[in-house]
Amino acid sequence: MADKTYLDWPFFEDSHRALARGLDDWAATHLAGRTHDELDSACRALVADLAGGGWLGYCVPAAYGGRLKNIDSRSLCILRETLARYEGLADFCFAMQGLGSGAISIAGSEELKRRYLPKVAAGEAIAAFAISEPDAGSDAAAMTTSARLEGSHYVLDGEKTWISNGGIADFYCVFARSGEEGGEKSGAKGISAFVVDADTPGLEVAKRIDVIAPHPLATILFNGCRVSASQRLGEPGAGFKIAMQTLDIFRASVAAAALGFARRALDEALARSTTRKMFGRTLADFQLTQAALADMATGIDTSALLTYRAAWLRDEGLRKDKRGARTTSETAMAKMVATETAQQIIDRAVQIFGGLGVVSGQPVEKLYREIRALRIYEGATEVQKLIIAREILHRH
Repeated sequence: MADKTYLDWPFFEDSHRALARGLDDWAATHLAGRTHDELDSACRALVADLAGGGWLGYCVPAAYGGRLKNIDSRSLCILRETLARYEGLADFCFAMQGLGSGAISIAGSEELKRRYLPKVAAGEAIAAFAISEPDAGSDAAAMTTSARLEGSHYVLDGEKTWISNGGIADFYCVFARSGEEGGEKSGAKGISAFVVDADTPGLEVAKRIDVIAPHPLATILFNGCRVSASQRLGEPGAGFKIAMQTLDIFRASVAAAALGFARRALDEALARSTTRKMFGRTLADFQLTQAALADMATGIDTSALLTYRAAWLRDEGLRKDKRGARTTSETAMAKMVATETAQQIIDRAVQIFGGLGVVSGQPVEKLYREIRALRIYEGATEVQKLIIAREILHRH
């Protein structure tokens, strides 16, 4: 049973504690022991189940079918931590509904919000966030996908890759270079954001990408893809800012997902070490095992403190000012420490399991595959270090 004492920390309100309890009960019934046959159908089923439980309502504002007036970072983190502890694919499905539609919540017109967000909350539309390109991953401002204005439409040409929910999404929030303020070589300037329906002519799912922890990923091509100017999010050229605002909201939740994986690994390690007989004792009787468990528990609390500090700071800032507090460095610290620490904790859990730890389908083996991508997506660890250094140098 995962430790829940952290919910007594002053970062949380009673509503957060109730959310954690309710979701834990739901997940124990709906996710524990769940198996998947075909990936795409499994994701669609999980989105439907998450919507049925009311959990996708935390991905969008209340005015458009959500549970809360504004998207609440602590709630997102509690949701992702709990879902990840039970089932990595459920965490993925939840996260992508939020990240994939987040730009609409931030910068969409009233018409776009009303058209897409209620469907996201109800599980009737699967969302995707399309920013990465073959030569523009960590350096998102290097994107080359273009959006050329022709009358009342933009024409999109280019390639996006590593797109989560690629191939099953009903719509994509796409970022492309529209050329304002400096033309094609303007870096972060001159990028606009668009909502593109999956069935729009000129949008093609070029190939699916298989990864070690199966998730729907794809490369997307745009070839003369015509999108109404009314599908643009925010002002022309504001796309990069919108993308960063979206990531700032959801990046702390990546740390929370890593935390959920780490808590599950510690639970598995405790169960194994206290029952595994060795040399007339249990594995937990050995000081080396105790030292490992101590490091794992300490790493989890360190990650949790950084994660929920970042989420609390954003929520408190939003409560005081609708623009919210700038929590770039705190979020980067949380994401970096939580994902790197979770990798170490899961590796130790595998070691405690011995040979059984690398048997396909074992919980710790699945965790070992699940955690690896979190150290890369939404800003690799190395990028988080650069962000933290930039922020502290700026303050200096």
